[in-house]
Amino acid sequence: MKMPTPFAPLAAFDVEHGLLIGGIAVTAIFALLLLVALARYGALWFQAYMCGADVSLLSLIGMSFRQVPSGTIVTAKIMGTQAGLDIDRQRGMSTARLEAHFLAGGDVVGVLRAIVAAHRAGIDLDFDRAAVIDLAGRNVLDAVRTSVSPKVIDCPAPQPGGKTTLSAVARNGVELRIHVRVTVRTNLLQLIGGATEETIIARVGQGIVTAIGSAETHMDVLRMPDRISRGVLERGLDRNTAFQIVSIDIADMGVGENIGARLQTDQAEADMRTAQARAEVRRAEAIARQQEMKAMVAKRYALVVFAEAEIPPAIARAFRAGQLHARRPPPDRTELRTERLQLASPMIGAELAPVVLRNVRGIEAREAERGTRG
Repeated sequence: MKMPTPFAPLAAFDVEHGLLIGGIAVTAIFALLLLVALARYGALWFQAYMCGADVSLLSLIGMSFRQVPSGTIVTAKIMGTQAGLDIDRQRGMSTARLEAHFLAGGDVVGVLRAIVAAHRAGIDLDFDRAAVIDLAGRNVLDAVRTSVSPKVIDCPAPQPGGKTTLSAVARNGVELRIHVRVTVRTNLLQLIGGATEETIIARVGQGIVTAIGSAETHMDVLRMPDRISRGVLERGLDRNTAFQIVSIDIADMGVGENIGARLQTDQAEADMRTAQARAEVRRAEAIARQQEMKAMVAKRYALVVFAEAEIPPAIARAFRAGQLHARRPPPDRTELRTERLQLASPMIGAELAPVVLRNVRGIEAREAERGTRG
C-alpha cells in the first residue's frame, strides 16, 4: 500500500488554482469582447430592439466579417417594421435575405422604400419581385411612383434640333403634322423583360400615321381628332411593354404640304422629260434616215446619167453595123442632156463629169456630121 506524500494536498491546490485562473481569464476575455461588441454595435442593436426589427447582436457582428454595412440593414429592417411589412425570419424580409440582396449588388434601402410605397398605395409588390426588378437594373422606386402617378410621354420624343411633330398624309395627299402626348403608368408585372418608352413612342407614332393614312381627307381628321386617338388606343400598343397606356391625347395639329399634288407634278415633269427624250431620239433617227435617202437618190441619179451616156455610142455602133434603118430622127435631147449633166456633176464628182461631157459632145458631133452627109 502506497503511503500519501506530504506534497499531495499542495498539488491538488495548484490544479484547482490553475483552473480558477483559466476560467477567470476566459470570462474576462469574453466580457472584454462583449464590451467591445456593445461599444461598437450596442447602439444599432438597441435601436433595432426598441423598434422590434428583430436583429441580433451576433448578426451585426457577422455583417462586419461579411463586409455588409450593418447600419443599412438595420435601417431597412426598421423601415419594414414601421410600415407593417412581414419581417419574419422564415417567410418575410429576414436579415439574411437583406444581406444577400446587398451582396448581389442591389439597393436595399431603395427596394424597401419601393415596397413601402407600393404597400401604402395598395399595389401588390413583394420583396422577391422588387429585388428582381432592382437587380435587373430598373429603378423600382421610380416604377412604383409611375404606377401611382402616371407619366406623360411626348411623341415624338423631344430632341435638340430634331422634329417636334409627326408627319402623316391622308388619302387626298394633304400632309398633317401632329404632336401627341401619351399618358402611361408602370406595369409591374411586365417590368422585367418589357419594352421601354422608346417602343411606346414608336408604336404610337406608327398608329397615328396609319390612322391618318386611312382617312379619306385631311378634313375628316381635323373635324374629329378624337377618333384618331381612340383608334390608336384600341390597337393595344402596350403589349409586351413595361407600361400601360392610360390615354393618348393630340396636343397640336397643323396642315402641312399637299404631298399628293407635289408628287403628281413631279411625275408629270418626269413624264414630259421622258417624252421629250423619246421625241429627240425619233427626230435624230428621222434626220439620219433623210440623209441616207438623199445619198441613195444621188447614187441612183448618177447611175441613170451613166446609162444615158451609153446610149449614143450604142446607136453609133448600130448605124455602122447597118443594124438600124432610116426612120424619123428622135427628138433633140442635147439641151436636156446638158442640163442633166450639169445638175448631176456635183453628185458624180469632179473627175467623172468632164469624161461624160466629152462623150456626149462627141456623139452629138457625129450625129450632126451624118445629118450633113445625108
